[in-house]
Parts: sequence; structure tokens; C-alpha cells
Amino acid sequence: MNKKIRSVFLWPLLLGAATAVNAQKNMQASLWLTKADRSVLFEKQKDVLSFKPTGNNNFTINVDDKQTYQPIDGFGFALTGGSAMHIIRMSANNRAALLKELFATNGNNIGVSYIRLSIGASDLNEKVFSYDDMPAGQTDPTLKHFDLGPDRRDVIPVMKQILAINPAIKILGSPWSPPAWMKTNEDTRGGRLKPEYYTTYAKYLVKYIQGMKAQGIPIDAITIQNEPLHPGNNPSLLLPAPDEALFIKSNLGPAFKATGIKTKIILYDHNADRPDYPIFILNDPAARKYVDGSGFHLYGGDIEALTDVHNAHPDKNIYFTEQMVVEPENSATIDIISPVKRLIIGATRNWSRNVLEWNLAADPDYKPYTDRGGCPSCQGAVTIDKDAIKRNIAYYSIAHASKFVRPGSVRIASNNSDKLPNVAFKTPDGKKVLIVANTSDSAQSFNIKYQGKALSTTLDKGSVGTYIW
Repeated sequence: MNKKIRSVFLWPLLLGAATAVNAQKNMQASLWLTKADRSVLFEKQKDVLSFKPTGNNNFTINVDDKQTYQPIDGFGFALTGGSAMHIIRMSANNRAALLKELFATNGNNIGVSYIRLSIGASDLNEKVFSYDDMPAGQTDPTLKHFDLGPDRRDVIPVMKQILAINPAIKILGSPWSPPAWMKTNEDTRGGRLKPEYYTTYAKYLVKYIQGMKAQGIPIDAITIQNEPLHPGNNPSLLLPAPDEALFIKSNLGPAFKATGIKTKIILYDHNADRPDYPIFILNDPAARKYVDGSGFHLYGGDIEALTDVHNAHPDKNIYFTEQMVVEPENSATIDIISPVKRLIIGATRNWSRNVLEWNLAADPDYKPYTDRGGCPSCQGAVTIDKDAIKRNIAYYSIAHASKFVRPGSVRIASNNSDKLPNVAFKTPDGKKVLIVANTSDSAQSFNIKYQGKALSTTLDKGSVGTYIW
């Protein structure tokens, strides 16, 4: 082959190789930043960071997308009845703008991708209710009076607007209490589920899922009971592990199967200090066959307990279903590193497929909440005062993950550090996302290394950065 002909064949190959080398040479990352002094609150930085050979001796976070862990379902909040009440009372234009900011992904919108609803009232409703309340002394074992009524005023219309923005959003439902007539103390607070109403209560949960589906609201998963070992809220229920296991294997699981319901069953839904609770149920073959995974809060225990449950039953999923995240009003600083380290990084590094914070919205007085056990200090991710909006620490901590780590992402390997805790993901479109918190008492300069090249960057003390490339 003469030189001229050979060059015709080789030139495209050489050009492709040069392009690949150039792309690797010019690989760049963007940074979204929050600073502790509030001078920057989840803002994209103008400087573009480039990966290149580096010779400095700074600490290096090595990101390896060849090592993969759990898939990610999303990040978000609880849309309590109180949250929905405040949102639905906003003017139409301002409500639409807020929901777009929360649930869309373009521009500066934060792309919340997971929502938790209460099945009936939670302790952040104006009043306690179930979907089948009866006068004292009366019962309704056939559920003839079942109705989603109270949710039709706020939760359902707000969810319909959310689904119009993001039809694929994951929705988790959690009950705080069965109807009082099903309980041993016949009260909304505390008590236990009467054994004679196990079958009826399973049908009640089926009717909830079917009723929401009829409204165009698909319930992806439910937990059996919010905080089953804390009967002090109003509403609440004491549901020890043996009771929950029996209810799942003898009633709820068979009821879902009989009615063709595909909604996932997530057990426990309480603090990380009792990993024995979900493990006890998952050790029961008759119960575990109906169970998708276990849900956790972090008001007690250590986040590493989620890995203990994963290791005991690695074929079952882990979820992080609630944590209240609050800050002092009008504080000059924002402790953004705390929820990001404990929840966004901590839960996902311990196998959780999601992170949910508590709750989406409240008013300036943290209302509404129920009497006899409601939460008077539960700050919303946003504070709503008529049409005025104030964004709080929960908003910013979730935003650092929700906007970029979209559903279908997978956690990938990165080496952790006491001063720079971090977690890395690969998104469905192939992007890499690294979330880093500087928990030290000084600015930290460090490298992010990927595929043999590194970028050099610095985070001020107390800052959180999300790096995307």
C-alpha cells in the first residue's frame, strides 16, 4: 500500500485517538457550593475545574466507577398534611413557582425525587384523623365508611401538581395509627392493634393504595408503621417486631398478593438503635418473602447499623425514611455539614437507596401540629408565610444530592476521610457526582482523582461541595 492510500485509511483512526486524548485532557467538573457563613447557598460556581496530572501532596479522594454498590431511588421530604395545607393555601402562581423550584431539575430548581406521605394524619396535621373514623363505641369491620376525605383538600391536589412536574417521582406512604376503633386503647395515641382487626387493617391499607391510584397517585412503597416503638406521638401505635412480622406474613402480604398490588412493603421505619427489629422479621421466611427492605430514622443509634442489617440480609433493600433537620431562626451561619455528613453521605454509604428529611413545609410558628404529642419544633425545609418563602437547612442539604443524583444512579467507590467525608455516584447518563463536606476547623485543599487524572480544589471550613463531571 502506498503512503498516500495508507494515510487515507489511517487519518480517521489517528483523528479519533487524538480526539479521545484531548477529551481526557480537557475533562472538566462543575461545582455547586454552600458555605457555612451563608455567603454562598447552593450556587453553581463560575470557575471550571479541570482534571490533569497533579504533583501536589494534598489528600486525594479517589473515585472509582468500576466498584458499584446500591442503586439510588431519590432524595426528598415528607409531604405532611400540614405541608400540603400551607402549599394549597398559596396563590396559584406562587404555588406553581414553589413546586417547580422543588421538583423540576432545570436551572436552579432542586429536583426532589422522593416524597413520603402519611397514611391518615401524622403529628404534623391540624387534627388527627383516619380514613374510617367512627363514633365512640362503634366499629366498621367491613370498611363501609372508608374515605380519603381529609386528604382531598390538600395532599391529593398538591400531589397531582407535583406529578405533573415529575411523573416518575417515588412516593412512600406511612401510617401513624390505624382507626382508633381497631386499637386496644381505642385512642389515636398509643395502644396496640387488636388481633381481631389484623385482616381489616390489611384491607384498610389496600383501600388506601387503590384509592390513591384512582386519584392518579401511585404509591411505590409503604411502611407498616411510623416509629413502631414510640407510642407517644399523636397519632401513634405500639407495634413490636413479633406483631409486625405476624401482620406481614398472615395479613398484609397475602392481601397484597390477592389484590395484585405491587407496592413494596418496607418494615420497621424507626431509629438505627434497634437493628434487631428488622433482622428479627427478615429472619422469618414466611414474612421476609413479602418484604422489600427496611426503613430507618436517626434520632437514636449509629448510621452504621444500616450496614449491619444489609450484611444480615444483603438481598433486601435499605431506606432512610425520616430525620428532622432544623437550624436556629435568623442564624448568621448554616451548619450544612451536619445533615450532609450524617444523612446524605452517611445513609448512602451504608446502603440506603434514598434519603428523606422531615418535613417539607411549616409556617413561622412551626404549625400545624396535633395536640397530646405533636411536634412543636419541626421546622420545614421551607417556611411558608402566606406567599412568602424562606429556605432552610433541610432544603439546602437535600438539594446538594437531589438535583444531580437522579433516580437510577448508582453509588460508586470513593475513599472516605474524617476531615472530608464524601460519597460518589454515577448517574444514568454517565456523569459522576461527588458530594464532599469539610467538617474540619480550617479550609481544606484536596484532589479528586478519576481515571488517572486529578483536579485540585479547596473547601472552606463548614462548607459542602457537589462536584459533577
